Amino acid sequence: MSEQQVKIQNGNKTNPSVKEVITYLAEKFPLCFSVEGEAKPLKVGVFQDLAEALANDEKVSKTLLRQALRTYTMSWRYLACCKANIQRVGLQGEEAGIVDEAQAEHAAQTLAVAKEAYAARKAEQRKEQRKEFFKKKAREENTKKNAVNHVKKAPRVSKEASVKATAESLAALTSKFGKGNK
Repeated sequence: MSEQQVKIQNGNKTNPSVKEVITYLAEKFPLCFSVEGEAKPLKVGVFQDLAEALANDEKVSKTLLRQALRTYTMSWRYLACCKANIQRVGLQGEEAGIVDEAQAEHAAQTLAVAKEAYAARKAEQRKEQRKEFFKKKAREENTKKNAVNHVKKAPRVSKEASVKATAESLAALTSKFGKGNK
């Protein structure tokens, strides 16, 4: 089970989802984390600073903190902000180094791979939707054809039987509604 699915009560303590932890970090450290808008490259080693700053905080465990930080730094928004020579920030918004060329290149490649995987997933979904649409359409057409063929294949009555039935029917009708029977 993922942390997002787990909402278990441990006494009075609840395990928040990763998204909730990121929101909590953005509230607690607004100069470092953001939920909307442009992200800022984080200081290298920010996890240790967060672990120390939140050591007595019962809302966030180190495991959840690590997962939230991984999710935050792998988001497209964060990867897009990691460009060469951009200032990194610490928890209080202080300058904490710059993004070097190798780090910027890594972020750009990671972002490109993520976008490519997303596009491939979307294309596969569209392909499956098209396939399902045409299967459904073919089933509908086959149902219509079968209905038409069913009508055509209705049991046929021989001409002799239909003539006999018609003659008998006419005789019965004539005797019933004839002029002399009023």
